[in-house]
Amino acid sequence: MEPFKSVYSPGLVSLIGRLMSRHWAGFKAGAFENAVLPGLEALELKARAQLIADALHAQLPGDAEERNRILTAVLHPDPLDHAAAPSDEDGICGWGILPLTMIVGQHGLDAFDSSMAALAEMTKRFSSEFGIRHFLLADQDRALLIMSRWADDPNRHVRRLVSEGTRPRLPWAMQLPALRADPAPALPLLTRLRDDPEEYVRRSVANHLNDIAKDHPTLVTRIARDWMDGADQPRRALLRHACRGLIKAGDADTLAVFGRMPPRLAPVVPHLSADRVGMGEDLTIAANLTSTAAGPQELTVDYVLHFRKANGQLSPKVFKGATLTLQAGESREFRRTHRFREVTTRRHYPGQHAITLRVNGQDSDSVAFHLACAAP
Repeated sequence: MEPFKSVYSPGLVSLIGRLMSRHWAGFKAGAFENAVLPGLEALELKARAQLIADALHAQLPGDAEERNRILTAVLHPDPLDHAAAPSDEDGICGWGILPLTMIVGQHGLDAFDSSMAALAEMTKRFSSEFGIRHFLLADQDRALLIMSRWADDPNRHVRRLVSEGTRPRLPWAMQLPALRADPAPALPLLTRLRDDPEEYVRRSVANHLNDIAKDHPTLVTRIARDWMDGADQPRRALLRHACRGLIKAGDADTLAVFGRMPPRLAPVVPHLSADRVGMGEDLTIAANLTSTAAGPQELTVDYVLHFRKANGQLSPKVFKGATLTLQAGESREFRRTHRFREVTTRRHYPGQHAITLRVNGQDSDSVAFHLACAAP
């Protein structure tokens, strides 16, 4: 299987050159290929896209309005759903769009309105979520005013860009410090999109709110509480995804929005299948949950592994457990098995670790165990 960076292949470079030549007589396809192909193989995905963008910009007119006209002309004529399709002789779409959005974002501020319009056309065929951030950084009010008109666009990719392009912590992209500090200017746009008919758009709204929650958790809890009023199932799903970080962290106010009130249980005591475990082995966590409530209660039960760090301190990580309903006086066993294995995102250190259970945001007493592994 070829690496993903191969979407920017010599074949795509040649195709882009042919399409550019077709729509602008001054474009020198041979010089463009010579500027890209020798260094392409050594680069990773985004660096390949940037190399193509730089070589295109060197060939295209210096006037941003004229450049936008050409970049729009080479787009695939069918915008309906070519976001995942390869570019072809009819025009550029899919991953071939990314270098074009780089050109517009990095060099199009002098033609603000036509550059924004070009990004709207490009996003129909891929996504302009990276390129549009240059305009938000340069003039947030002006960019948001234009984007507010896109919230009612018939194309779902344009509507999604309103949310995705304004995400303050969008992965792979420049952060938006002003919206991180004060997300209020984007909130009316998210409100307009919260009941969008496309799950694809609503998912972006949820991810945007999850970004905001990392800096303003209380605000997102308040939004969730407000939006839950009269919410149908799709909006409830949006809010649950938006609050996933707060739920995982056991935020009591957020859990209450979803009906998870402080648990009424007999003391929860976790039991482990062993007090010593090695890498590649399993550890089973079990506990008896006994309701002391007079009626049914909804419970979210997760387990928290407190991993030993290099300095000997313990660092918690939450793992999904179960959701269940306990009737008055009912007892039920919670049981989960965790396999200790090497992962690229965490180093394991030998020594004492601990486990707690988190029920509706409240943690049980911890139980210690020893992890045997080779020291890094």
